This record gives sequence, C-alpha cells and structure tokens, in this order.
Amino acid sequence: MIHALKTAARRARSFCKREDGSSTIELVLLLPVYVTMFLMAFEGGRISLNHVMLERGLDLTVRDVRLGVQIGTSPEPTHAELKARICDYSRIIPDCLNQLQLEMISMDVRAWSTRLDGPIRCVDRALDVQPAVQFTNGGNNELMVLQVCSLFDPVVPSSGLGKHIPKQSGGAYALVASSAFVMEPFQ
Repeated sequence: MIHALKTAARRARSFCKREDGSSTIELVLLLPVYVTMFLMAFEGGRISLNHVMLERGLDLTVRDVRLGVQIGTSPEPTHAELKARICDYSRIIPDCLNQLQLEMISMDVRAWSTRLDGPIRCVDRALDVQPAVQFTNGGNNELMVLQVCSLFDPVVPSSGLGKHIPKQSGGAYALVASSAFVMEPFQ
C-alpha cells in the first residue's frame, strides 16, 4: 500500500513537471473569449450593414418623392407604395414589407411641435393586425418627416452583442431611420 502511494506521488510529480499539452490549456481557456469577440464583431457588422441599407432605402425614396418621380399609380404616393420602394432600395432587409413600419408626419416649420418626441412605433410581431400609423400626404411647401422602424433578429441572441442589444417585439432589435423633406409645388 505504501509502495502504491509512493508510485502515485512520483507519477503525479512527473505529470506536473511535463510541459507537453500546455498550449492546449491556453487554447481551452482563451477559445471562448475569441469566439465571443468574433460573434460580437459579426453581430455588430450585421447591425451596421442593415442600418446603412435602411438609411439608404429611405434616402433614395425621399429623393424620388422630392424630385416628383412617379412612385406608384397615383401622383401622390401611398403608404404601401413608399414602403415597397424603401424595401426595393434597401434590398438586403429580410422580410422587409412585414418588418418595416413607416410613418409620414406633416410638421409646421413656424410652430414646431413635439409630435416626434417619444418612442418610435415598430411592428408588433405579437399582433396579427398592426395598429394604424400616421401617414399624411403633404401639400405644397409643407415639411414632411418620414420615420422608419425595421425589426431584425440577432444571429446569436444568447451570446455576445446579441445578448445585450435592447429587444423589441419577439426578441428582435429595432433599427430606426428618419428623413425630412419639403413638398415642392409641382403645379
């Protein structure tokens, strides 16, 4: 029995002195950190790309409205036509027509109100029918503000950046874009 204990102690000392496999320990300790940093960078890049494309879609649509480009069948674009045009320009937004909420609000330049203060309305995935949003086509020389909110699902919602992003409806995060323009008199 004593001989067995001495042999076990000798083997334990020999095992502790060995250096082979030491890089494996470092890998096991640092790999989760590197994977988490990679996932955070990937999620951050995806968020930035989606936001840039949402801004691009809104800006190009507003440019078309300002220039008087015929967007739909009528001279004044409808809510659905503007939404479809934003989705066409922003291309990479998944399920764009169902995830995008658009509001167009008429503002008075001389009596600025706080109608834009408060939370931006986004699509509520829990509801089958979305509540009505404010959409007013403006008249000549009227200031119009467009606010767009789109929902995106995080790639890895349980780790890294995906875990800490403020969530909206159904565990998605919201990206918001705004633009303003003046309705030019085309008559």
